[in-house]
Amino acid sequence: MDLGIQGKSALVCGASRGLGLGCAEALLAEGVHVTIVARDPAVLEQAASALRAKVGSSVATVAADITAAEGRAAALAACPQPDILVTNAGGPPPGDFRDWSRDDWIAALDANMLTPIELIKATVDAMMARKFGRIVNITSNSVKAPIDALGLSNGARAGLTGFVAGLARKTVKHNVTINNLLPGAFDTDRLAAIFAGAAQSGNRSAEEIRESRRVMIPAQRFGTRQEFGAVCAFLCSAHAGYMTGQNILLDGGAYPGTY
Repeated sequence: MDLGIQGKSALVCGASRGLGLGCAEALLAEGVHVTIVARDPAVLEQAASALRAKVGSSVATVAADITAAEGRAAALAACPQPDILVTNAGGPPPGDFRDWSRDDWIAALDANMLTPIELIKATVDAMMARKFGRIVNITSNSVKAPIDALGLSNGARAGLTGFVAGLARKTVKHNVTINNLLPGAFDTDRLAAIFAGAAQSGNRSAEEIRESRRVMIPAQRFGTRQEFGAVCAFLCSAHAGYMTGQNILLDGGAYPGTY
């Protein structure tokens, strides 16, 4: 299927690895001019080189912390009029809410709620004026099923979800959609790090922990960044203009609810 977005421009955050990289790769395959943002310059350039070799040459890079005002300014200077915006930032650490300070909460809100909102604010009006825009926020399956140890993430991402639900109904008449992608367990560096951390604090190896998690997923496997990126690309397509304000869960069937 031709997604109808060849020649469009996209700003993809947290795109040097994992799910953000999967989104950038899928958009590039559709002929989109992509600017990828991540903190580590070396990892970012390595990812960009791999993308250029595999998909095409239209990849720009911005080494910046997207959760900081300066980082957002740098990203928007490199891609000032994106037709497509994919927001993505690493989640806050796990823990017990009794141990979290106000600063911990503010940091979580800055990264996982306020940063996406600031990026949307900076880009959405121009999208509406051009009568095309696609905004996709990478959040978490914890929006549907909160994870006890990830209270900071649960709260911040739920706040973003509520904000998007209202705004998405105002922009869609201008052919600007805003949707959220909710990943479950994907085979990424972050998931490997979680298993390694759990192994250090327990009596099982990382591989044993990984296997116990895998068999709990109805699909009996972890997701890949490529299939995550494919869903993102469709949401960004010309065919998805009637779909807005939605929370799309990609978790191999792990969430057991009907709604």
